[in-house]
Amino acid sequence: MLDVVVIGAGPVGLACGIETKRQGLDAVVIDKGALINSFLGYPNNLEFFSTPELMEIGGHPFPTFRYKPTREEAIEYYRRVAQAEELTLRLYERVLRVEGEDGGFTVVTSKDTIACRKVVAAVGFFDVPNRLGVPGEDLPKVTHYYREPYAYAGQKVAVIGAKNSAAKVALDCYRHGADVTLIHRGAELSDKIKYWIKPDLENRIREGSIKVFFNTAVAAVEEEQLLLDTPEGRVALANDWVLAMTGYRPDYPFLKTLGIAIGDDEKRTPVHNEETFETNRPGLYLAGTVCGGLHTSRWFIENGRFHAGQIMKHIAHGTVEPLDLEERYWKTAE
Repeated sequence: MLDVVVIGAGPVGLACGIETKRQGLDAVVIDKGALINSFLGYPNNLEFFSTPELMEIGGHPFPTFRYKPTREEAIEYYRRVAQAEELTLRLYERVLRVEGEDGGFTVVTSKDTIACRKVVAAVGFFDVPNRLGVPGEDLPKVTHYYREPYAYAGQKVAVIGAKNSAAKVALDCYRHGADVTLIHRGAELSDKIKYWIKPDLENRIREGSIKVFFNTAVAAVEEEQLLLDTPEGRVALANDWVLAMTGYRPDYPFLKTLGIAIGDDEKRTPVHNEETFETNRPGLYLAGTVCGGLHTSRWFIENGRFHAGQIMKHIAHGTVEPLDLEERYWKTAE
């Protein structure tokens, strides 16, 4: 019987796998997709907002060519860390359910059953986009993921949203020949857009290079147009592609399958102890961004990586040192 099964082979899941070894525990890290699977869906050559030292796990230095790492550098870094740490990985194997109880779990997967004492779910949220909830959203022209701009040259592209992802996608598509329209429910661009991106987008809107509809919702997606509800009434907008940068959410049905309760707060936070990260189901822990529920910007790699130490110390010794992980992140960032 293993000590720990870690569900999710992203950065935080790998950090959990490393920390099991540091605590003298044996573990397997399992994922329904590839190693660092969510990063495969990020735009090519994406540059992270974080500096490399804030993304490091296991004490392994993260060498980068520039000041901030790219998607490709991060994928290779985490692969090499997993290899150096000789983590036991089971990829392209989906966890279906977890049976049993604390100290005697059975993790049932699409390929096998695995006996273990404890389970850690570091499952992130990138796999489940926030849907528009309108007719036509399932047409092939609509995507919630963006890789590169080249397919949209000479095309009428609607970008839905007004935060960092939407801003970067709108600018990227515009600069590679697309006719871009930004559509946002709010009255203005988000103040969360990074300070070096927002002025660029504002200037492109001001000069008319990128069109924008504020206080506007998509009413329907059709083959050759979008129907928009604007302050002036219903508008039909000619359209070839919809890039819905509307954010993502935890896989709540999967969390329910694991027996994890969801709080009744506005952010639908999965129930867990703020220090140990143990959930309402004894012996089953959460780690990383999934801990924030719909508050997807509370936890990320920079501070979520510290969950691993807290969890494994609790599993190995039954106690943890009180620690403000969010404060620890900001102190590290300084």
